[in-house]
Amino acid sequence: MKKSLLCVLMLLSLTACSEKKEYEQAVLEQMQQDKDINDYKIDTATMTDCVVSTSSAKMPGVILIDPTRLQAYKNYTKMLKLNSSPDPKKILEELRTDFGSAKDLAEAHANYTESVVNCVSGLVTGTEEKK
Repeated sequence: MKKSLLCVLMLLSLTACSEKKEYEQAVLEQMQQDKDINDYKIDTATMTDCVVSTSSAKMPGVILIDPTRLQAYKNYTKMLKLNSSPDPKKILEELRTDFGSAKDLAEAHANYTESVVNCVSGLVTGTEEKK
Protein backbone atom coordinates (compact mmCIF):
# COMPACT_ATOMS: atom_id res chain seq x y z
CA MET A 1 0.00 0.00 0.00
CA LYS A 2 2.79 2.41 0.92
CA LYS A 3 4.66 1.63 -2.30
CA SER A 4 1.63 2.31 -4.47
CA LEU A 5 0.96 5.58 -2.65
CA LEU A 6 4.59 6.57 -3.13
CA CYS A 7 4.36 5.72 -6.84
CA VAL A 8 1.22 7.82 -7.23
CA LEU A 9 2.87 10.76 -5.46
CA MET A 10 5.95 10.48 -7.65
CA LEU A 11 3.79 10.38 -10.79
CA LEU A 12 1.84 13.44 -9.65
CA SER A 13 5.08 15.22 -8.88
CA LEU A 14 6.44 14.53 -12.37
CA THR A 15 3.21 15.76 -13.93
CA ALA A 16 3.30 18.88 -11.80
CA CYS A 17 6.87 19.61 -12.83
CA SER A 18 5.89 19.17 -16.47
CA GLU A 19 2.96 21.60 -16.20
CA LYS A 20 5.10 24.18 -14.43
CA LYS A 21 7.90 23.80 -17.01
CA GLU A 22 5.42 24.42 -19.84
CA TYR A 23 4.24 27.57 -18.06
CA GLU A 24 7.84 28.69 -17.53
CA GLN A 25 8.55 28.14 -21.24
CA ALA A 26 5.49 30.18 -22.24
CA VAL A 27 6.55 33.01 -19.91
CA LEU A 28 10.11 32.87 -21.29
CA GLU A 29 8.78 33.21 -24.83
CA GLN A 30 6.78 36.26 -23.75
CA MET A 31 9.81 37.80 -22.05
CA GLN A 32 11.97 37.28 -25.14
CA GLN A 33 9.43 39.21 -27.22
CA ASP A 34 8.92 42.02 -24.71
CA LYS A 35 10.52 45.26 -25.89
CA ASP A 36 10.79 46.72 -22.38
CA ILE A 37 12.73 43.70 -21.14
CA ASN A 38 15.22 44.15 -23.98
CA ASP A 39 15.40 47.94 -23.57
CA TYR A 40 16.16 47.67 -19.86
CA LYS A 41 18.62 44.84 -20.58
CA ILE A 42 16.93 42.53 -18.07
CA ASP A 43 18.03 38.92 -18.24
CA THR A 44 15.06 36.96 -19.63
CA ALA A 45 15.76 33.92 -17.45
CA THR A 46 15.80 36.03 -14.30
CA MET A 47 12.65 37.81 -15.39
CA THR A 48 10.95 34.49 -16.17
CA ASP A 49 11.81 33.10 -12.74
CA CYS A 50 10.45 36.23 -11.08
CA VAL A 51 7.19 36.26 -13.08
CA VAL A 52 6.55 32.54 -12.57
CA SER A 53 7.21 32.83 -8.84
CA THR A 54 5.12 35.98 -8.40
CA SER A 55 2.17 34.88 -10.51
CA SER A 56 2.17 31.37 -9.01
CA ALA A 57 1.73 32.81 -5.54
CA LYS A 58 -1.73 34.05 -6.51
CA MET A 59 -2.79 30.97 -8.48
CA PRO A 60 -5.37 28.58 -7.07
CA GLY A 61 -4.04 25.52 -5.32
CA VAL A 62 -1.69 25.23 -2.41
CA ILE A 63 1.16 23.00 -3.51
CA LEU A 64 2.71 22.00 -6.80
CA ILE A 65 0.95 18.63 -6.99
CA ASP A 66 -2.49 20.06 -6.18
CA PRO A 67 -4.78 19.29 -9.18
CA THR A 68 -6.14 22.83 -8.97
CA ARG A 69 -2.62 24.23 -9.31
CA LEU A 70 -1.87 21.90 -12.21
CA GLN A 71 -4.97 23.13 -14.02
CA ALA A 72 -3.98 26.74 -13.28
CA TYR A 73 -0.58 26.18 -14.91
CA LYS A 74 -2.29 24.69 -17.97
CA ASN A 75 -4.76 27.56 -18.16
CA TYR A 76 -2.12 30.26 -17.77
CA THR A 77 0.03 28.59 -20.44
CA LYS A 78 -2.93 28.49 -22.81
CA MET A 79 -3.69 32.15 -22.00
CA LEU A 80 -0.13 33.20 -22.86
CA LYS A 81 -0.26 31.36 -26.17
CA LEU A 82 -3.60 32.90 -27.17
CA ASN A 83 -2.17 35.36 -29.70
CA SER A 84 -0.15 32.71 -31.50
CA SER A 85 -3.07 30.29 -31.86
CA PRO A 86 -4.68 29.78 -35.26
CA ASP A 87 -8.17 30.58 -33.89
CA PRO A 88 -7.86 33.09 -31.01
CA LYS A 89 -11.64 33.58 -30.68
CA LYS A 90 -12.17 29.86 -30.10
CA ILE A 91 -9.30 29.68 -27.62
CA LEU A 92 -10.64 32.75 -25.79
CA GLU A 93 -14.01 31.03 -25.36
CA GLU A 94 -12.22 27.90 -24.11
CA LEU A 95 -10.24 30.01 -21.66
CA ARG A 96 -13.40 31.58 -20.27
CA THR A 97 -14.73 28.08 -19.68
CA ASP A 98 -11.41 26.76 -18.34
CA PHE A 99 -11.04 29.60 -15.84
CA GLY A 100 -14.71 29.41 -14.87
CA SER A 101 -15.88 32.78 -16.16
CA ALA A 102 -14.77 35.83 -18.09
CA LYS A 103 -14.18 37.57 -14.75
CA ASP A 104 -11.86 34.79 -13.55
CA LEU A 105 -9.97 34.94 -16.85
CA ALA A 106 -9.59 38.70 -16.46
CA GLU A 107 -8.31 38.23 -12.91
CA ALA A 108 -5.77 35.67 -14.11
CA HIS A 109 -4.61 38.04 -16.83
CA ALA A 110 -4.36 40.84 -14.28
CA ASN A 111 -2.32 38.56 -11.99
CA TYR A 112 0.11 37.80 -14.81
CA THR A 113 0.36 41.44 -15.92
CA GLU A 114 0.83 42.68 -12.36
CA SER A 115 3.57 40.08 -11.87
CA VAL A 116 5.38 41.30 -14.98
CA VAL A 117 5.16 44.95 -13.90
CA ASN A 118 6.33 44.18 -10.36
CA CYS A 119 9.24 42.11 -11.61
CA VAL A 120 10.36 44.74 -14.12
CA SER A 121 10.14 47.39 -11.44
CA GLY A 122 12.06 45.32 -8.92
CA LEU A 123 14.75 44.22 -11.34
CA VAL A 124 15.26 47.71 -12.81
CA THR A 125 15.40 49.27 -9.34
CA GLY A 126 17.85 46.60 -8.20
CA THR A 127 20.06 47.20 -11.23
CA GLU A 128 20.08 50.96 -10.71
CA GLU A 129 20.95 50.58 -7.02
CA LYS A 130 23.98 48.44 -7.93
CA LYS A 131 25.33 51.24 -10.11
